[in-house]
Amino acid sequence: MTKHCTIQNGQAVPLQAIPYLGWQEFCDWILAECASGARVCAFFGVPETGLPAPVRLPEAEAKGRTRIVAILARDSESTLSISSGAVAHAYPSLTPLLPALHLFERELHEKYGIVPQGHPWLKPVRFPHAEGPRAGDAPFFTVSGEEVHEVAVGPIHAGIIECGHFRFQCYGEVVMHLEISLGYHHRGIEKALVNGLTKNTLPLMEVIAGDTSIGHTWAACGVIEALADCAVAPRGQMLRAIALELERLANHTGDLGALAGDVGFLPTASYCGRIRGDFLNMTATLCGNRFGRGLVRPGGSAFNAEPAIVEDLVKRIRAAYRDVKGAADLMFNATSVTARMMGTGTVPEKTAAAMGMVGVAARASNIRLDARVTHPLPHMRGHDLRLCAEESGDVQARALVRMREVTESAAFAARLLEHLPSGETMAAPFSPTEPAHETMLAPLSCGVALVEGWRGEICHAALTDEDGRFFHYNVVDPSFHNWIGLALALRDQQISDFPLCNKSFNLSYCGHDL
Repeated sequence: MTKHCTIQNGQAVPLQAIPYLGWQEFCDWILAECASGARVCAFFGVPETGLPAPVRLPEAEAKGRTRIVAILARDSESTLSISSGAVAHAYPSLTPLLPALHLFERELHEKYGIVPQGHPWLKPVRFPHAEGPRAGDAPFFTVSGEEVHEVAVGPIHAGIIECGHFRFQCYGEVVMHLEISLGYHHRGIEKALVNGLTKNTLPLMEVIAGDTSIGHTWAACGVIEALADCAVAPRGQMLRAIALELERLANHTGDLGALAGDVGFLPTASYCGRIRGDFLNMTATLCGNRFGRGLVRPGGSAFNAEPAIVEDLVKRIRAAYRDVKGAADLMFNATSVTARMMGTGTVPEKTAAAMGMVGVAARASNIRLDARVTHPLPHMRGHDLRLCAEESGDVQARALVRMREVTESAAFAARLLEHLPSGETMAAPFSPTEPAHETMLAPLSCGVALVEGWRGEICHAALTDEDGRFFHYNVVDPSFHNWIGLALALRDQQISDFPLCNKSFNLSYCGHDL
């Protein structure tokens, strides 16, 4: 019997085609696949009694068990492997052998009470239960010694940023360990998506992480389109891609400016703050909203772009890129800046790979992952897009990757605009005038979509019941993979390096907390 089914990004598979393995065989399959080059995209559970009858275990076996689904990516082949197994109350933790699973196992324990025995630090991830511990009310690592002290930062921070708690174990000014506790922004997004499609499904997707509205909504639409077995209008797909690159340009530009501000280099900080607004305004030109809400819809794009708008956007993208490059060159040519960034907050390649890091943070450590290149969605294959990576894994590398991606994204967006296909922006059965939530999705199926958001890989997976409604929806934001990277980057650094390291990752609290 085959141990997994194989699909490509943006495809669906019947639930009955996903192999059900014995638990030990399932664990062995995950470890063997990851040892041979695969990596974990998603690892989630559904109570066995909550599965549709055609795929549920017999009643005597189902009681007290949780069906675990693993989605692994094999980037060299642009494929996704899916398999499943069922576990009752406890199992030997896989984290000591596969550290990338550390948060996934904690999440299963938090949701369903399953105990991964031998997990190195089993504590809540999002604190979702009203009757359970409150966010932040959990044990922290401690380091003993006469000259060791703790520094607590948050959950409330200066300014308007989101809430998160950072606990530093320090020896003098040197950080021995940083532990990050989140969950303050848990809103129950995945639970709210159950029984979709509804009129609330897409608006919820747009606010999973407010600065990544395009990325998350496109991933959701990829899942919906796979389950509806529908095509996407080529023009609409290109408009989505343009909006995604504008989202990347706006956020990378803002991050470059923020990094400049953290090292006290004010010219670049001031310029990039203004230029970020220029890119956001370009998105508003496309759809009327600076964050792109309402643009990405199943079947394509809910908005079109007239020739005059297309021509105007090409000019504005190129002008804004020239401004970003000039501002960034000022920063990267200043020895006071590079001296502060180089060698600070380093995450070695081996560590980044072991922890399953993705996106800018991974590429800065020479992990060559970019879903636009390695797992392009249907209708997005064949584009000449270069993957940008650095080797040093420090703050400087993360800044350089962003600037290189600004260069690549500006050219890519302008190229797409200049070669925008003609025709409708949405494909049947979807249309701008018909509610998407009335569309029938394939029953008893699993749809998966990956999108390279500006922070990194976004993974959405949906399971449908006999009526084609979501009975489970799983979201993995890139920050879920990468918060551990920030913690590791601070080891053996000065505590004063934390703001700079934190900004060089710029992870999402609400994207992690869902």
